[in-house]
Amino acid sequence: MSKLLLFAIIGFFAQLIDGSLGMGFGATSSSLLLLFAVAPAVVSASIHIAEIATTAASGASHLKFGNVDKPLLYRMIIPGSISAFIGAAFLSGLPGDVIKPYISIFLLVLGGYIMYRFLIAVPSTNQSIAKPLKRIVLIPMSALAGFFDAVGGGGWGPVNTPFLLSRKGAIPRKVIGTVDTSEFAVTLSASLGFIIFLGWEQISWFWVAAFAIGGVCAAPIAAWLVKIMPTHLLGVLVGGLIIFTNVNILLIHFLNGFNNGFYVIYIVLLALWAYAVFFAHSRNKKIQLEDNENHAKQIQSSSH
Repeated sequence: MSKLLLFAIIGFFAQLIDGSLGMGFGATSSSLLLLFAVAPAVVSASIHIAEIATTAASGASHLKFGNVDKPLLYRMIIPGSISAFIGAAFLSGLPGDVIKPYISIFLLVLGGYIMYRFLIAVPSTNQSIAKPLKRIVLIPMSALAGFFDAVGGGGWGPVNTPFLLSRKGAIPRKVIGTVDTSEFAVTLSASLGFIIFLGWEQISWFWVAAFAIGGVCAAPIAAWLVKIMPTHLLGVLVGGLIIFTNVNILLIHFLNGFNNGFYVIYIVLLALWAYAVFFAHSRNKKIQLEDNENHAKQIQSSSH
């Protein structure tokens, strides 16, 4: 019962992160499950089946709050779903011990990219209408994201969200809502692939239930938060968690077990993570202050 509660709490916060940032559920959950020495294919399969419930709840919530760009949603679903099915078939045929360190490296890169996206990259404040993406760009991007999502247990959000946010005039809540809602179809396709090529008996239904319960509870809260909450701090927190967890997995794998020297590495990582959180908070306050000053100047100039 205690494990069910623990995984439900993880699922709750993972979905809270994903629904607020447009990324993070798969990468966060996969990183934590890999710590329990579970085969990568079983990890990804369990998470994706749980995400059928969480993405359905998240998508419905984002639709209700008006956070979805429907034309973009429909164009992303088909290439993403096809490649997710292929990715599930590919991962199911690989030995768990062989692929595990590479999955952790992939998740480590995702964690680093999330940190960069919310710590270094300058957010766009342009609220003009974004130009529609051409098929020649959107189809390969969605296909790549779907494949990585199935193979790595997470990737749909980290690939699509930053790219879509980088467009001039992109509205963050619309991007996040569209990515989260389209993930339902991708998750369904990947889950079907895992069930066909991995088998029902390999799925950890205990984890599926725990993550689904926690995630479904968090979905409507996250869809509401995305409209009101600054995302810089949350992005740095989840990126740091993914990096810390997968560094631990890689150290144990390549150095054949835990040793006391790891503590030095952990202390350095925690110190850097704490500084990154402080920097993100300070940077966000500075951006808000500059925005307020610019807004005040505009009001003053218009009054004259």
